[in-house]
Amino acid sequence: MLVVVLTLAACGTPQGPHTAPRSGPSIDGSKVDHLPTVPSPTTQPGAPDLSTVTGQRVFLQSVFTDVQSVWDEELTAAGVPYAPAHLVLFRSQVSTACGTENADVGPFYCAGDQTVYLDIRFFAAMQAQFGVTGDFAEAYVVAHELGHHVQNLLGITGRVAAADRTDPSQANALSVRTELQADCFAGVWAHSAYDRTLLEPGDINEALHAAQVVGDDFLAHASGAKAVNPDSWTHGSSAQRTQWFTTGYEDGRPSACDTFAG
Repeated sequence: MLVVVLTLAACGTPQGPHTAPRSGPSIDGSKVDHLPTVPSPTTQPGAPDLSTVTGQRVFLQSVFTDVQSVWDEELTAAGVPYAPAHLVLFRSQVSTACGTENADVGPFYCAGDQTVYLDIRFFAAMQAQFGVTGDFAEAYVVAHELGHHVQNLLGITGRVAAADRTDPSQANALSVRTELQADCFAGVWAHSAYDRTLLEPGDINEALHAAQVVGDDFLAHASGAKAVNPDSWTHGSSAQRTQWFTTGYEDGRPSACDTFAG
């Protein structure tokens, strides 16, 4: 079922103060705090043509290149070596350094081979079940996954894994913080796109809609659950996901994305 697909997806318009994840051990985010502001224009995504598989592949690769260019300049300016990530678009099944995965896992990032894996049909499924449409909804997913690559390069991924081993009971809470930071990093890239006049009317709303429907509470209700248990969350609520994306978009600085604070 698609609900299962989206629940596992690593790629979440309420306003108001940030809704913090449930308390848990703090992860040192000092490297994030010292990153500079969003860089000047780099490459520009090509005009989207999502009417064909070929056009969609070209668009996703173009967005991937642009997001990566922004983070390359961002981290290099902060003195953090940038190792490029890779993008693999697949159907049905794919072999990765993290194991063999099928399309049911949804979009994901594998730190073992520093690669983002995307099944294009995921976007058609989101549209069919939840009405998520628009090129920027897809761009949000790509930017979120590359946010995980940035976390990997900054050592955040490794510190979270170490904390999980020390206290497995906090694994879900730390997963939520990790995912929300990737949402915020996606918002930082969206801010850069805005600065370069690449956004069109409605783009941010498309991203917010996508972020909302991949919230753990939204998906729980969509699957028919009558009760929502925050302790079982791995990605955060719809409100948390939209708020942290908005934080990155409005602030434009990676230092605003310390979801591990407090």
